[in-house]
Amino acid sequence: MNQTSGAYVRRGAAPVRRCVPLCALLCALLAGGCAMPLAGNGEIAAYDFGTAAGAREGGPRLRQPLLVYEVSGPAWMDVASVHYRLAYRDASRPQAYAGSRWVMSPAALLTNRLRQRLAGAGGGVILPTDGLRAAAALRVELDEFTQVFDAEHRSRAVVRLRASLVGPRALIAQQAFGADKAAASPDAEGGVRALAAASDELIEQLLQWVAVSLKEN
Repeated sequence: MNQTSGAYVRRGAAPVRRCVPLCALLCALLAGGCAMPLAGNGEIAAYDFGTAAGAREGGPRLRQPLLVYEVSGPAWMDVASVHYRLAYRDASRPQAYAGSRWVMSPAALLTNRLRQRLAGAGGGVILPTDGLRAAAALRVELDEFTQVFDAEHRSRAVVRLRASLVGPRALIAQQAFGADKAAASPDAEGGVRALAAASDELIEQLLQWVAVSLKEN
């Protein structure tokens, strides 16, 4: 009787022992799956600046061609990621949305938008690859291009850049520009819309500055 009972216990205990590691593995896999960042249906949302506005009536005009270099920026920004900062926790740590990105790097988007707007101002835009000379050249360095969260549900777009207008042998003018735009929603879509609006505002400031600087030179 005792032997039968002992055998019964050993047979019943074995499946339990085998089940414990299996349950632990299943729990670990489920926990890992819950920790993975997912966005909507798993697709990546890609954004650009949208349709550019036409030249404003009575806006500044350029009377000479301008050589416009590609906008440069820090290495961490030379990607298509949509970056944000949680200023209420750690403003020194830029982070990126998992399910959203730009169609190209912010510097490339800003380059295209800037050249398009300057070309519409009448003077003409020359590219470095054209092999042509110009009386003045524009260089722009992007310092900041992020969505900043001042609180959990309140954010703004922050764009900072430096522009240098250079002549054949000397610096004509140099100036820093910045723009902040409140985001309509505390998410990636609200951030990219605000960043595009802030970029357009800065480009208008740049155009006005270039026109005045070239006129005074």
